[in-house]
Amino acid sequence: MAATQVKHIRMARLTSLIALVLLLTIAGCGGDPRAVKSYLGLSIPTEVLDAHLTSEMERLGIPGMSIAFINSGQVVHHRTFGYANVQDGIRVDDETIFEDASLSKPLFAFFVMTYVEAGKLDLDTPLYTYLPYPDIAYDERYKQITARMVLSHRTGFPNWRGDLPEKKLLIQFDPGTDYFYSGEGYQYLAMVLKEIDKTDWEGLEARFQEVVAQPLGLQHTVFIQDDYSKTHKAEPYDENGEWISPERDYDRAVRFKFVAPASVHSEAQDFSRWLIAFMDDKGLRPSSFRELYTVHSFVDEYNGIKVDYTLGFFKPRLPFTNIYLHGGNNYGFTSYFAVDPEKDWGFVLFTNSEYGEQLGSELSFYLLTGPDLTPIYLTIGGILLTLLLIGVLLGRAWLRRRRAQA
Repeated sequence: MAATQVKHIRMARLTSLIALVLLLTIAGCGGDPRAVKSYLGLSIPTEVLDAHLTSEMERLGIPGMSIAFINSGQVVHHRTFGYANVQDGIRVDDETIFEDASLSKPLFAFFVMTYVEAGKLDLDTPLYTYLPYPDIAYDERYKQITARMVLSHRTGFPNWRGDLPEKKLLIQFDPGTDYFYSGEGYQYLAMVLKEIDKTDWEGLEARFQEVVAQPLGLQHTVFIQDDYSKTHKAEPYDENGEWISPERDYDRAVRFKFVAPASVHSEAQDFSRWLIAFMDDKGLRPSSFRELYTVHSFVDEYNGIKVDYTLGFFKPRLPFTNIYLHGGNNYGFTSYFAVDPEKDWGFVLFTNSEYGEQLGSELSFYLLTGPDLTPIYLTIGGILLTLLLIGVLLGRAWLRRRRAQA
């Protein structure tokens, strides 16, 4: 047999062997196609995932939750757990509405970009040129503040002036030079949008519905509560699981107004439609998505992971990932989402407790690989075995050539 034929046969055997190893590896990791996929693409059976969520809710004392998981740009698993109203025994269902809290911020940033695209707003033009702000006019530095600074939390404003001893709006550092999370900045920008449209808060809500909610199919996602959200809204509970009455919550009256950084109401499946729009590049131009994804601020380091802020999103510096996320916390309502637009993967959850952000953060790591690491070990093992076999075969070929040359 000719030497070239022998070489081709050996190469075919090597290729077949590699293909077999990889096929066995993939077969061991594929799992149930109806299961939720982890970030690495490993299957998590829905019954295992639901049992984990139920256990975590019990551990954290979360009364109720709505959660949706997105794979390949579609909601593949949507569940509701627990109670919307504990004292009356009313369970959370597909119609239950939650306060999104600070999940409002990325959604508002998306809304802002529609004004940029329409030529009504420039990200880098000082906001005072659109609307002077009497509350901070005593400090001339406020005239440096732009929409970009607002959306990336670089205004120098506090989160809320009510958190300060002075109960007065102030600037803590020169705008644009540092990061400080600020609801006040977002609300100023909302006032600017209202001024641009020459409307009131209800008119701004109508504008949001027209350019964002309706085109993307968001049926029950609102900044200002409507009759549906009021009727179907869950009750809030504190860190001890106690009901938060209006008398205990000084902010509940504000929640009926357009509060750009905090007043959105929704539920997981409806909110997922907006997250999927990101994955499909819908609702905005590619240039606007690039603006939203651009990192502007270093936030902090959490458990060894550095986190940045874009225009409306937190972005952890996790190797080999492109995850954007945000949490939300109004008194008695906490929420969380994480998405990777490039992988069409993500999840979002809403709770009527103080522990939804914690659950969301922990769930992010749980969903990186899934509860069972065996498939990933098999994958790594399969790859290493393949490389080892290739190395052995190449080594033998090299020895034969050396002997033939001797």
